[in-house]
Amino acid sequence: MGQDTGLFKAILVPVDFSPCSDEAFRVACQLARVCGSDVVVLHVIDTSALAAFNRLGLLAVPSDAAAQRRRLRHHARLNVRRLLESEEAKDVALTRMIVEGAPFVEIAKTARMEKVDLVVMGSYGGRSGSVDKIFFGSTAEKVVRTAGCPVLTVPLSAFAVQRKSTR
Repeated sequence: MGQDTGLFKAILVPVDFSPCSDEAFRVACQLARVCGSDVVVLHVIDTSALAAFNRLGLLAVPSDAAAQRRRLRHHARLNVRRLLESEEAKDVALTRMIVEGAPFVEIAKTARMEKVDLVVMGSYGGRSGSVDKIFFGSTAEKVVRTAGCPVLTVPLSAFAVQRKSTR
């Protein structure tokens, strides 16, 4: 671990497994090594998306919602494990959390409950071009307004795009 600078004791990094979120995870781990911080990796299963699938008839029957939730939770656990076992995570104290709800609400709530000093998140996620964002703002913008601590938003750099394409 890095030296304890006292600057950030706990860092929250919300992930949605998009390339931008992976870049934020990498930055959070680097900061944690420099500052001697613990990192909480949070994935929020967006229940509003699941409700929309149900309204649109994309679930065969409403009872599929519970099975879909289980699949989303399983998928989230696998992807979070991939991050925790990655090269970027070496020598960093990591805790994982998977919750359900509205992403910005759960991120802000976790930031307060876990008493984090900094939130590091991608500036846009997996649904960046959605109508939701046009009318209601991005998750990152909402977290900046509600987290109660500093929020570092990380854009997807050209270097990160190049790194992804070589894998």
